[in-house]
Formats: sequence, structure tokens, C-alpha cells
Amino acid sequence: MSSHRTLTSIRCIAPRRVHVRRQFYHSYEHDAPPTYTPAEDAILSAAIGHVPAHGFTTTAMINGARDSGYRDVSTNLFPCDVFSLVKYHLVTQRLALGKDTSTPPSQGSANVLESVRALTLKRLQANEPVIHRWQEALAVLAIPKYVPDAIRELALLSDEIHFLAGDTSVDTSWYTKRAGLSVIYASAELFMTQDRSVNFKETKEFLDRRLEGARGLRTTIGEASRWAAVQGMGVVNGLRSKGVRI
Repeated sequence: MSSHRTLTSIRCIAPRRVHVRRQFYHSYEHDAPPTYTPAEDAILSAAIGHVPAHGFTTTAMINGARDSGYRDVSTNLFPCDVFSLVKYHLVTQRLALGKDTSTPPSQGSANVLESVRALTLKRLQANEPVIHRWQEALAVLAIPKYVPDAIRELALLSDEIHFLAGDTSVDTSWYTKRAGLSVIYASAELFMTQDRSVNFKETKEFLDRRLEGARGLRTTIGEASRWAAVQGMGVVNGLRSKGVRI
């Protein structure tokens, strides 16, 4: 009998609605993170190891299935195809921030901002092993049917960073700060795909400039949205001028 296993059912990765009570506006206001079955986790975690060589592709997923002892056909049971692999990276790296105790919650607005910077930089650094493949991931995330889920995951990341940084706001600034950080992170991530400086020094400088520019953004949600749109288009146009296809 073959030692390979075949999966009978693997869904397109989707969050299950479970309310987990935490403080302030954090995770209990959102759907809980996706719950991966052991088979899903085994295949996708192994597949991530093949991304540097094969990209966010079905080839990486097939190799992940083989490494985990499943047949190649098992990858067909991921209805979202390679999006499942991209999202797995996004979710696991977001959750990894909460498991790292090296950046404890801060007290005072200045300390919170510094913690936000440290956590945002830490999340960007988690992309380093796959950064030469990240434009492939961005292309997958830009597919219309995946855009809502991609935006939601970005919002969850922004919320996670502020929560871990010790942000305790309960007014409208809760929304503006998260909207601002979402576009800052997305812009920095996009910038990083073109950064050839040593240890991504230019990305760190880019992040610092964007965070400094957002310091005074504590007004209305509408103003935050307009600011985000201007910042985002500025980065996109700049990268397009360098020949990046976006």
C-alpha cells in the first residue's frame, strides 16, 4: 500500500466566526484568524519553504504536499489555489508578531508610536526570505475575487500591531490610526520589493518617513482615507516610473 495520503476535503481558507474577548477594540471585534487543519498546515507550511525557489505557485504547493506525505492531487483540493499559499504567509506572519515577546506593550503615546514602528518593521522583515517573489504574491492579491480578503487581512495586521503596541484609544482616532498604518505598511511592502540596499536600509528610511508624515493624522476617517489614497498612489506611480508592473 502506498505511503502517500490523499485529502478528502480541504476548503478554500476562510475565517470562522469565533468571538475571542480581548481588551478594547482588538480581536473580539473581528472574525477569529483562520483555523487550519493539520493537513492544511502541513502542506502550506512545507510549501512556503519552496517559495524562494519556485515562487507562490502550484509547483511550490505540490512540493509541499510531497514533503508532507500527500499525493500531488491533494493540492487540487485548495479551491483558492495559490491564494491559499499567499494568505497562509500573511496570516502566520501576523500571528507570529503576537508570539514574540521582545516588543512589550508600551505606555504613553510616544512609546506606542515607537512600538508601532518596531512591530511594523518586524513584520516587513518577515518577508525578506520571499521578497524576490513578493510581486508574484501582490499580483495574486490583486485578483478581484481576492481583493476583499486581502484588504481584510491588511486591516487585521494594522489592528494587531496597534494592539500589541499598547494603543488604548477608544475614540475615532482608533480608526484613523489603523487606516493610516494600513496604507503605510502596504506602501512599504511594495517599496521593499524594489529595495536593493544593504539590509533593506532604504525600506527602513521609507517607513520612517511615512510614519513621521502620519504623526499628525488624528482627524476624521474621511481625511484619513483621502490621505491614504494620495500616499498610496504616490508610491504606485513612483514604482511604475521605475518599470514595475502594478
